[in-house]
Amino acid sequence: MSLNVEQLRREFPILNQTVNGKPLVYLDNAATTQKPRVVVERLTDYYFRENSNIHRGAHFLSQQATEAYETARETVMDYLNANFKHEIIFTRGTTESINLVASSFSKKFVKRGDEILISAMEHHSNIVPWQMACQEHGAELKVIPMNERGELIMNEYEKLLSDKTRIVAVTHVSNSLGTINPVKEIIAKAHEKGIPVLIDGAQGVPHMKVDVQALDCDFYCFSGHKVYGPMGVGVLFGKEEWLEQMPPYQGGGEMIKEVRFTGTTYNELPFKFEAGTPNVGDVLGLEAALKFVSYLRHDVIADYENQLMEYTVSRLKTLPEIRFVGTAEKKTSVVSFLFNDIHPYDTGVILDKLGIAVRTGHHCAQPVMDFFQVPGTVRVSLAVYNLRQEIDALIEGLLKVRALFG
Repeated sequence: MSLNVEQLRREFPILNQTVNGKPLVYLDNAATTQKPRVVVERLTDYYFRENSNIHRGAHFLSQQATEAYETARETVMDYLNANFKHEIIFTRGTTESINLVASSFSKKFVKRGDEILISAMEHHSNIVPWQMACQEHGAELKVIPMNERGELIMNEYEKLLSDKTRIVAVTHVSNSLGTINPVKEIIAKAHEKGIPVLIDGAQGVPHMKVDVQALDCDFYCFSGHKVYGPMGVGVLFGKEEWLEQMPPYQGGGEMIKEVRFTGTTYNELPFKFEAGTPNVGDVLGLEAALKFVSYLRHDVIADYENQLMEYTVSRLKTLPEIRFVGTAEKKTSVVSFLFNDIHPYDTGVILDKLGIAVRTGHHCAQPVMDFFQVPGTVRVSLAVYNLRQEIDALIEGLLKVRALFG
């Protein structure tokens, strides 16, 4: 299957506009992707035709919305190749998914003197919840180091695994460097010692096929808005054996079977972890987004985005002032750099005046910036609808930045 990107872009009306009198060049996809018509139309259709609270209603609209919601759960199950529908928990996003596991898992399995293992390239969302868990339970946070290319040092990882390690939590793809981590190997090494593994897939799911059975991960999470879906919705996959043992994350409606003042009986999976009225409309929008990606095909998307990333790097290399941050052998979608001695924020502001949207700063990965001893980077992050012409516009923009700052 070949990809007609010009035709594809017609499905994203937001791309066809001007910013500051210039055609929009949107290169901030790691922060959030734009949404195709099918996603927006699914949201609209739900609120115009199906809107109702789910699971507890006997009337037609409630039954219709409930069926749509649970069908979406099956779509996610198939998308990730999970074993069971009840292993799919809907959340507000990757951040809430990680917080759920960090809180519930730690209450059951982490005690004073234990260790939790993360990596040096994690997003703050996969650092802070584990720090909080360690503080609460008297455990210690350990960090897998990385090298100057932005790759995890695997022999050091193996040394850190011990009888004290209770869980490993690592990113599939670094949001700040673009590094694709060897998560299958990470999981296998941990499982040799009986240690479960959580994978932060926020940047993995948009760019590659994820098969949780093939990976054999114990938890995997991602956000809808990173994969052409709505904001405010995400997914936590968890193996049944762990989810059954973990206590609820929040209390309220839906997560209960019976409530008495003398005590409460919790609901079965997945409802035990879905307290309160769910975000039904955005779950259906997420389903539409995943179907959209599946229609395009993961291999086609990956091939196109990797070619575009290589083109981006080759064009940036024509500017001698460029310093790349993150040069891993296996990476995707993200190109981070510094330009001359110009502060990344200043570069980003000037590019914005030219209609070019990039992300600047520490990208919620301050330890990464500390490691490379930089205040932040300019981050170009690519999606399936980006064009080579847009990369050419970026280069022209950087030349104008250079001229302004001398």
